[in-house]
Amino acid sequence: MGVTINCDIGESYGLYSFGNDVKIMPHIDIANVACGFHASDPSVMHKTVKMAMEHGVSIGAHPSLPDRQGFGRREMEMERNELRDLLIYQVGALKGFLDAEGVALNHIKPHGALFGMTSKYEHCAEAAADVSEIFGVPLIGQVGTMHDTVYTRRGLLWWPEFYADLEYDEGCRLIITREHVAYEPEAAAARALRALTEGVVTSVSGNDMPIRFETVCIHSDTPGIETVAPTLRDALAPYID
Repeated sequence: MGVTINCDIGESYGLYSFGNDVKIMPHIDIANVACGFHASDPSVMHKTVKMAMEHGVSIGAHPSLPDRQGFGRREMEMERNELRDLLIYQVGALKGFLDAEGVALNHIKPHGALFGMTSKYEHCAEAAADVSEIFGVPLIGQVGTMHDTVYTRRGLLWWPEFYADLEYDEGCRLIITREHVAYEPEAAAARALRALTEGVVTSVSGNDMPIRFETVCIHSDTPGIETVAPTLRDALAPYID
């Protein structure tokens, strides 16, 4: 029953700082680095890559819809070829910094509304799968969605995830919000541990639903995440791969 902790990170840009990456990085296994479309910039991307390397953290791309004002958490209508090109552009940008530092790209995980779109719409999931094949790396997704249907059908390696700091609806679908609310560290850790050991998550309506995953996600912009991260790490330590 092995598991990893991944984090959406490197989401500052210019003079604007979001999240406490320095305090989060020691407690995660996988970094999903923003690629400049919802957040980040070239210098932040490079700095985040080097910080992850210092902590032995695997590095993947966290591409988004072109929506800085909405932090990539608003849907946009895009065709498969448009979305494929959007992803290639962003993943390629991060890979440039990885190549500069001599480290491999580990995976791809779409951000925010784009993650939701790839989970709901087949053509979006196909675009993500196309880019996974182009770069030869796994995707991160969610069971019981188009991720499961498309990625599995195409024989791709992908890792289902659980969100420690977001809620689920009655269909066990992720509720993606524009802004994240604070989570009590112990509550987030207990929620993730129960999901891992019992295979269930409680929906916003209070019903338990089955869930399966291989990695647990936290967000660098969740208030108080610098406290949640080490608490979550301690709780899951016996199960960390």
